[in-house]
Amino acid sequence: MGEDHVYKKIELVGSSTDSVDSAIKNAIARASQSVRQLDWFEVDQIRGHIQDGKVARFQVVLKAGFRLD
Repeated sequence: MGEDHVYKKIELVGSSTDSVDSAIKNAIARASQSVRQLDWFEVDQIRGHIQDGKVARFQVVLKAGFRLD
């Protein structure tokens, strides 16, 4: 049988002036610098900042899971 694993979830908030996709990638890239074994993520919220009638910044709240040693 396969090995059982236990995971922990953390909440991250990524932002980008380019896109939602970039905001997600920014959050994951930064978290992976200090959290080992990141395995998955789920998006909870997508928000944005409007300035002068245009989208100025995308913000994504996500949960990322990593396996405990």
